[in-house]
Amino acid sequence: MIINIYEGETGFFERVISMNLRSISVIVQDILSEGGRELSSPCRRVAACGVVHNPYAGKAPVDDFSDLVDISVEAGEILTQRALEGLGDISPRGYGKAVIVGSGGDLEHGAAMIHVRVGLPMRQLAGGGPALIPGNAKVGAMGTSIDIIFGGMEDGWDYDAMDSMTVTVADAPKPDEILLAIAFLGGTRPNARIKGNAPEQVAALVEKIRQSRP
Repeated sequence: MIINIYEGETGFFERVISMNLRSISVIVQDILSEGGRELSSPCRRVAACGVVHNPYAGKAPVDDFSDLVDISVEAGEILTQRALEGLGDISPRGYGKAVIVGSGGDLEHGAAMIHVRVGLPMRQLAGGGPALIPGNAKVGAMGTSIDIIFGGMEDGWDYDAMDSMTVTVADAPKPDEILLAIAFLGGTRPNARIKGNAPEQVAALVEKIRQSRP
């Protein structure tokens, strides 16, 4: 249960939101080799997937998603803790989030869950992370899979932290549910070794392209 205190024209009032968390699935992937080589450093991907009731499923379209935003923070805190526990003694280097909305819902319900405030508990419990957290949303039936994209926690241009994992929960989401996934990458992408351009180089190239337009 979430209790929020708001100030209105006639004073303070409470708004109570019920978060119905049906299940939590924690998926841990330890990658041991890639491309014919054993890994030179650890790669552990962990996703904590929570299945919650969607209070807007099957109802007329709305523009106020406050309830889902609040639910995302409470669920996000629980799932972040479980995902970080799954990393064990490996420090998180990348993070990502994803959501699958059941067929009775709206894609924007998923956007409210991952694009507004769920990053707050992720950053708080992981100890920082100023970089943008990649997020992905879709509408799907039970057993639908989704790709979680990882980006560097401290630096969005951390190429070694650019990775992904695919998750699915066999019995979720039902039409009136939402599956929220919070994920962390421990170590680097398996045997990461490419060298990308620096942000300054990309910015200079983009400016050159813009100037060359007619």
